[in-house]
Amino acid sequence: MDKSQNTKRITQNTLLLYFRMGITMLVSLYTSRVVLNTLGVEDFGIYNVVGGFVTMFGFLNSAMSSSTQRFLSFEIGKNDPIKLHRVFVMSVNIHFLIALVMLILAETLGLWFVNAKLTIPIERMNAALWVYHCSVLSMLLTVISVPYNALIIAHEKMNAFAWLSILEVTLKLIIVFLLTSFGFDKLKFYAILIFIVSIIIRLAYGVYCKSKFKESTFTFFWDKSMYKELISFAGWNLWGGIAYLIRGQGVNILLNMFFGPVVNAARGISFQINNVLNQFVSNLQTAIKPQIIKQYAAGNLTNMHYLVFQGSKYSFFLLLCISIPVLFETEIILKVWLKTVPDYTIVFTRLVIINTLIDSISGTLMTAAQASGKVKLYQSIVGGLLILNFPISYIFLKMGYEPQITLYISIIIYLIALLSRLIILKKLVQLNIKKFINQVVLRCTVVTICSIALPFVLYNNIHSSFTRFMLVTFISIINTLIFIYFIGLGKRDKTKIIQYLSNYINTKKFKL
Repeated sequence: MDKSQNTKRITQNTLLLYFRMGITMLVSLYTSRVVLNTLGVEDFGIYNVVGGFVTMFGFLNSAMSSSTQRFLSFEIGKNDPIKLHRVFVMSVNIHFLIALVMLILAETLGLWFVNAKLTIPIERMNAALWVYHCSVLSMLLTVISVPYNALIIAHEKMNAFAWLSILEVTLKLIIVFLLTSFGFDKLKFYAILIFIVSIIIRLAYGVYCKSKFKESTFTFFWDKSMYKELISFAGWNLWGGIAYLIRGQGVNILLNMFFGPVVNAARGISFQINNVLNQFVSNLQTAIKPQIIKQYAAGNLTNMHYLVFQGSKYSFFLLLCISIPVLFETEIILKVWLKTVPDYTIVFTRLVIINTLIDSISGTLMTAAQASGKVKLYQSIVGGLLILNFPISYIFLKMGYEPQITLYISIIIYLIALLSRLIILKKLVQLNIKKFINQVVLRCTVVTICSIALPFVLYNNIHSSFTRFMLVTFISIINTLIFIYFIGLGKRDKTKIIQYLSNYINTKKFKL
């Protein structure tokens, strides 16, 4: 498949994922608002910290998920259907073992930690335990589903991925109406309903894969050498997964221990906003990742480097366009969206978005490392840097700093990690560091500085109002798009855009 065909497929898949994102974004924003107001700040914080703690046991699953995705895409790129089926079956076997290990850990060590260490009001402990057990069961279903999800993405069937995701958010929308209609303990009821949704989605993924992909037919066998290959690759991904876990949920637990569930609620809301914005990036990267791996498998390093550069640059630009108005008008957005805005939510939201902007550049770099199959050096160094967020945050919180210090620390570490990734990838896949800095990092930096200037002036010279919000939003988006075109894009990118617009206009004229 040549570069133009790859680009066309990536574009089609990205558009499908953005369609999915538009639906899920609207539903997620609405459901988050209703759930917060229905549960209350304290119960919402309890759900966030307890449910988040359960995801900590998913670190092994996270490592195997990326390994499964890599090996399935690699075998599709090599056009080896027999090996593809074996990889899938072994992935299913391994994920069942992972689910068993996680169940044992969660119902022993995890249960003790929730009872003994988390800051939860005594009168809500019973409800918190309901949340915990339901979250554990939901997590186990997610683990078992990983090979099926990975197979859909590896085959680049983003239409199925999109529709199944829309089904999931639709079910969660139904949950909201059920939550407000019945008089049970809201927190317990919410946890049970989320678990039921997990069951339905797991069945949907399984049915789709079995109807579309021959290799998804499960016939038990055990290949010791393939097991070692998958586990060896996953072992170093495991370290990276632990680092992300401790950087995220580990710090969330620290905040609970120092400040209580109200701060967890603020952090949870900020990350929900960030997750909505980050979907603009993840959709593009989900579409482009299989092609990066397949190009490496086929030995086309030039095409792979092109996809890595474009993926990093466009990921940042997409997120920047929508992030600037949110960064400036965070307060009014939160007040319109939520009836109750917990303390620290505004500053958390702004810092989390800045952190994600930096990290958006690294998405395709991580995929390039995964494609090489040589992740030992990458994961040991980058994971080691990211995990520092936890002990450094603890030191500063112990010294009496405000909770937002954890995000300042994270931003600094992410900048260092980005440089480390480039140095490592030069060795792994012959990535040209100087070219990447010039074409991606510098362009993104200059576009950002230019794009925030005018919105900054408007924000500081107009009184807070809906008019200012609309003006800042409109100006910042147009302003950013202009600077992306004239500064962020190369000559080839501009030529393609002009050709596309010209063809589109000519097509419309012909139809008229």
